[in-house]
Amino acid sequence: MRTRSIALSSRILAVVAMVAGGAMVAADYAEARSGKGGSVGSRGSKTYSAPPATNTAPRTAQPIQQSITQPGRTAAGAAANTATQAARGGLMRNLLMGGLIGAGLMALFGMGGSMAAVLGFILQGLVIAGLVMLVIAFFRSRSAANRPAMAHATATGRGPQPNPQPAQQPAAYRTGAAMGVAAPELQISGDDFNAFERMLKDVQLAYANADVDRLGGLLTPEMLSHFARELDENKRRGVSNDLSEPKLLQGDLAESWREDGGEYATVAMRYEIIDALVEQKTGRVIEGSTSEPQEVVELWTFWRPAGAGPDKWELSAIQQG
Repeated sequence: MRTRSIALSSRILAVVAMVAGGAMVAADYAEARSGKGGSVGSRGSKTYSAPPATNTAPRTAQPIQQSITQPGRTAAGAAANTATQAARGGLMRNLLMGGLIGAGLMALFGMGGSMAAVLGFILQGLVIAGLVMLVIAFFRSRSAANRPAMAHATATGRGPQPNPQPAQQPAAYRTGAAMGVAAPELQISGDDFNAFERMLKDVQLAYANADVDRLGGLLTPEMLSHFARELDENKRRGVSNDLSEPKLLQGDLAESWREDGGEYATVAMRYEIIDALVEQKTGRVIEGSTSEPQEVVELWTFWRPAGAGPDKWELSAIQQG
């Protein structure tokens, strides 16, 4: 009896350790459509400032609820780009999918592996989680070091100057010009707007297919962590997303700017999409509809390295309009 009690206590402690390690990587955030019901991600120094109202999104957007950017601090664009390359290399994708946690729990309760394998898994998970925290701390220190230089460049007038050429918006965007928004700090071209519309479709379809590799090329590492967590939670619950290709109805630019060696653009988009959460075993629709499209208004913020082309944009935040 004593031996059994000790073994049970060891299993409980191991579960607590793994759950704590998983919490360090990503918050528990699982919804139906990607970004549905919440506002997540980072908008650099504007993360906790509401985007200007537009004709497409006349109401104040929901404030960011989950972000690695702390209030009063910026997220360095150079650091985000470095982390993106690491994610595409596979390490961050594999970690953020959360599969290690589920496999460990199964092993702990007799569904696979020996206790020695479980202990090895725990150590591996804690080491990886520690490395992730060190990387995040490094990025934040880089951001703090860059801020004085950026502030000096702005104060002396030597910072990047906006392109005086007007942006040519595609038809869907011309129907929803911003309401009294000042001239943007960064001019957005027609090719950029086309890229935003294309990414709206690509992100939703990749999410519907649980294609993390594809999402890794469309999202910043922070957004990839949110989406991967959602997909892992769906898998655990035995559900999947039935999403159609979204149809953009109207869109306009809320704001665009440069900071920390990167460029940001926040775009309000109103679109139609079929959105249903389906039980995999039975095909039963839990939420939404598989036949009736719903209309959605969201503000998507995109980030790219300074001076990069339209094909380098990555989704860095979603806010509900």
